[in-house]
Amino acid sequence: MLIEILAAAAEKAPQNKFGFAEALEQGGFVAYATVAILGIMSFGSFYILFTKWIEQAKVMRQANSLDPLWKANSLREGSTKLDKNSAWRQLVDDGLEAQEQATKLVDEGERHDWLHNSLARSEATINAKLASGLPFLASVGATSPFIGLFGTVVGIYRALIAIGLAGSASIDKVAGPVGEALIMTALGLLVAVPAVLAYNYLQSRNKRIAEMLTGFSTEVLASIASNGQVKPKLSAGASAKPAAAPAKA
Repeated sequence: MLIEILAAAAEKAPQNKFGFAEALEQGGFVAYATVAILGIMSFGSFYILFTKWIEQAKVMRQANSLDPLWKANSLREGSTKLDKNSAWRQLVDDGLEAQEQATKLVDEGERHDWLHNSLARSEATINAKLASGLPFLASVGATSPFIGLFGTVVGIYRALIAIGLAGSASIDKVAGPVGEALIMTALGLLVAVPAVLAYNYLQSRNKRIAEMLTGFSTEVLASIASNGQVKPKLSAGASAKPAAAPAKA
């Protein structure tokens, strides 16, 4: 008896016909296509955010392990002590290769320019690799609100058609299409805002890495030009000498 009463009450309860799934069903192909495109954009944005953050963190972490390079007897020996796939080792190896090629040049000024430009090209290659994927974030941040707006326009158009067919702007006729339009607008903003924030965040970290690479490139150039006589200061932990043992009484 109780089960029958609950079933009758459930049947009499008002059914929500204006949910997200219902709005997509009413919107048809346009609504499904808009949500699918925005979903792909959102997934791509978060994928780029996490992968580029990990790549940047690796480069920054390797920047704190450059002391073995400068403590070695030569740059060639020191480069072997750096990580094989390190951006910092790439700069050193490119500089050493440019040094070998510079010996074929007669003019001393041209040798210096060749070394400087070779390191600059290597640095630009690393920066370009770190910046890969960021244009996608910028494109998502710029276009996803307009994709959502397209769904909004279609929803409003459907609402106007419903009003015209019904001959009156009753809430039950326009609630579905208007709700669909608002959902599309919200989805467009929901995809755009994280993409813009991720782009600015990753771009700021890339600028910091670029400054570090420029400083390191200058140090490598100075070391090559001085035949290893000019070296940067080592970190406090690496340069500190062990304390002398106390004298015995």
